[in-house]
Amino acid sequence: MSVLKGKKVLMGVTGGIAAYKTASLVRLFIRAGAQVRVVMTPAAKEFITPLTLSTLSKNEVYSSFTDEEDENAQWNNHVELGLWADFMLIAPATANTLSKMASGNSDNLLLATYLSSKCPVFFAPAMDLDMYKHPSTKNSFKILQEYGNIMIPAGDGELASGLHGEGRMAEPEGILKFLEEHYTENLPLKGRKILITAGPTYEAIDPVRFIGNHSTGKMGYEIARAAVKLGAEVSLISGPTHLSMDDDRVDLIKVTSTHEMYEAVSSRFKDTDVFIASAAVADYKPVTVAGEKIKKDDQSLSLELTRTEDILASMGERKEHQKLIGFALETNNEVENARNKLKRKNLDFIVLNSLNDKGAGFKTDTNKVSIIYPNIIKDFELKPKTEVARDILTEIIELLNA
Repeated sequence: MSVLKGKKVLMGVTGGIAAYKTASLVRLFIRAGAQVRVVMTPAAKEFITPLTLSTLSKNEVYSSFTDEEDENAQWNNHVELGLWADFMLIAPATANTLSKMASGNSDNLLLATYLSSKCPVFFAPAMDLDMYKHPSTKNSFKILQEYGNIMIPAGDGELASGLHGEGRMAEPEGILKFLEEHYTENLPLKGRKILITAGPTYEAIDPVRFIGNHSTGKMGYEIARAAVKLGAEVSLISGPTHLSMDDDRVDLIKVTSTHEMYEAVSSRFKDTDVFIASAAVADYKPVTVAGEKIKKDDQSLSLELTRTEDILASMGERKEHQKLIGFALETNNEVENARNKLKRKNLDFIVLNSLNDKGAGFKTDTNKVSIIYPNIIKDFELKPKTEVARDILTEIIELLNA
């Protein structure tokens, strides 16, 4: 899944032959999960129709401040458009438009929107060879980049004039790749490998029954989703859960038992930068697993249990450069028990939640946590687990940058 998922893209289309490529570009943005609005110059409509781009973007296309054919038409608010966007892309960007952007000329809706924008602005030049090399065009490039705009370099190839050389607008796939790399490069967890466990583990009693708990895995899944959005390379080891992972950047490994989870964590731990153990692992398992379903013959049933592997303590012993984050779900003596676990398992910090707090713990979309360091406690209010995930990752980023 693209890092552009959920981004609001304001696309400016100007009057050059390369405008025909914007249909493919809009489609790629939509496929990547972005929202797209299009602003065109009047000249751009000579090369591609607003109907095409509105159909592909699923939004109205804007090209003038009002609809000149409708005397009751509402004003198209360039300020609102500029504030809406996460980034603006002007493609193709002709020499004429680039010159106006550099000088602050505002004689159409696209330019007024550009001057009103608060977001990053990318521009993809498209023009013939001599125009591209002209000193005035080079000066426009220089000024616009000094303003903080980001240039997507033109390619080298056959031009509309029949000449061959620089000036050909970057292909839609190349523009998308440029933008994805730009946003990935600036993410705080780029290049970091994060290993996460989530959900319960089940320990078989017989072929039908098991020992387990009420964990749904929601917290771990939300941390995984948030981590990839911050640029991390994420492996999520999940116990049995009804949840699905809708982001294909997450490497999802499904397991059932504690031993299987231990093996999966152990094989990946050496190359991990951060291990987040949010799974509710079964602490005990039957000494003997019945080969057939146990019949209900007696009034009572006794099971002999033995300890399962302590995944987090084991990784704490092997810890070298890794940051280890644990979770503690408590019902009494919460802080004392969490501090003991923090020290005993050699953690960097532990996330404490209590079943005494309404809306926290299992089977909820919210959580109320405290993040406990050896000498500091940070308390957080009840929040959606999506926001709790971001709080936890903010702490991790600070740890990694310390």
